[in-house]
Amino acid sequence: MKKKAIFLDRDGVLNHVVLKKGKPHPPSSVEELTIPNDVQKALQALKSAGFLLMGATNQPDVARGITEKAVVEAINAKLMSTLPLDEIRVCYHDDADQCECRKPSPGLITQAALEYDIDVQQSFMIGDRWKDIEAGQRAGCKTIWLDNNYLEKKPEQPDFIAKNLSDAAAWILKNFN
Repeated sequence: MKKKAIFLDRDGVLNHVVLKKGKPHPPSSVEELTIPNDVQKALQALKSAGFLLMGATNQPDVARGITEKAVVEAINAKLMSTLPLDEIRVCYHDDADQCECRKPSPGLITQAALEYDIDVQQSFMIGDRWKDIEAGQRAGCKTIWLDNNYLEKKPEQPDFIAKNLSDAAAWILKNFN
């Protein structure tokens, strides 16, 4: 039987972003990493309901020379040791690379679906930016947008709009469990 999964963007979903002029940026170090209070409990509820929990994050600042890959890996390791995640998949490319793993392309999701035998139609992508939602839609997942009031393009037609991960988890568990 195929598995079901929750694909989660990292910055803005699993951890707080650093806002600069209304735009979200990743933490620049493990020391700057903060996890919202509701995340642990929300993820545990989804895990208990039988979902795989898969991080799916764009980290183009590595390709841009702004952030070291080791910093991204250290932040991911801290999240993996703190939260009940099964994996965090990372795209280190920038838009110009036109790779299949950089959201809004669905590669991070479709690769995980093949490796873990995941039924994408029974799975969800939770993100805080339009690229997350479009990647989930293109992969065939249901999508949940966490509206963090960024000053940027909004996603088109997510299946649900939530204020935080607890709201998203509650909606999934009420309607799809």
